[in-house]
Amino acid sequence: MILTNYAEIAAMILFGIGLMLLLLNKNMIKKIIGFSMTDSAIFLYLAAKGYISGRKAPIVTDGVTSAEAYINPIPAGLVLTGIVVSVASSAVLLALTVRLYRKYHTLNLDEITDRARKGEE
Repeated sequence: MILTNYAEIAAMILFGIGLMLLLLNKNMIKKIIGFSMTDSAIFLYLAAKGYISGRKAPIVTDGVTSAEAYINPIPAGLVLTGIVVSVASSAVLLALTVRLYRKYHTLNLDEITDRARKGEE
């Protein structure tokens, strides 16, 4: 059972590592890396669930139109959409991190919060 579900297990491990990075680090860059790792884990899981052994990509070739000959294209579409959203979110997060660094000269979230509360520049 475990040997047949290695992609799902890898996705869960990757998600756990990314979530720990996201929750436990104070550095903004490491939090963004954790966010990207959790996204990648979700994409891996969806791709693994959408794959059916012995079937081909849903491109009609040789006149075969039976649905049983092809994999489900919906998980692949969800993954592609998710990748676009993830890239855009990461770009916004990195841009905000650059702005925070220019203003507070640190990437430590606790120091940024303390300085923002004190009203320091």
